[in-house]
Amino acid sequence: MATDIVYCARHPKVETGLLCGRCETPICPKCAVFTDVGARCPDCAPRRKMPQLELGFTWMVRAAGAAAVVGIATGALWGLALPNTAGFLTLAIGGGIGYCVGESVSVATNRKIGTSLQIIAALGAVLAYVAHNVVAGYPIVPMDDLWGGLAVLVAIFVGAGRLRL
Repeated sequence: MATDIVYCARHPKVETGLLCGRCETPICPKCAVFTDVGARCPDCAPRRKMPQLELGFTWMVRAAGAAAVVGIATGALWGLALPNTAGFLTLAIGGGIGYCVGESVSVATNRKIGTSLQIIAALGAVLAYVAHNVVAGYPIVPMDDLWGGLAVLVAIFVGAGRLRL
């Protein structure tokens, strides 16, 4: 009983028994795209992005609005409650602000993720620092505020990390 040996259409030296579910082209596990309806060749596989990565103008506006509102609110609260903080407490405050900004962007965009949302969250964290300085009566960007600068970096890291791919 002889069986025909089938080779992958993209990798001619690789034997396979797998066929595309749509066009029946021989495919190996390396080039197969596994979909909810079976294995497909790269030509027949859907080319859509994952839904959580699809960002339109409306989603971006919602993200920017959430980052701005939460950034200003948390920064103002920080400036009113603890205007002269220093040390590790400032870093903890930065982490809290970053989490709040990142979570607000995530909720406003229905849990979408992506680099553009990370940038928006980072800008929201910077806006929180500016709001803190304005409320506390400092210059907008003081040159001698090491702990505040570190707090902003922590806030950016935490907020952007909340929206990481």
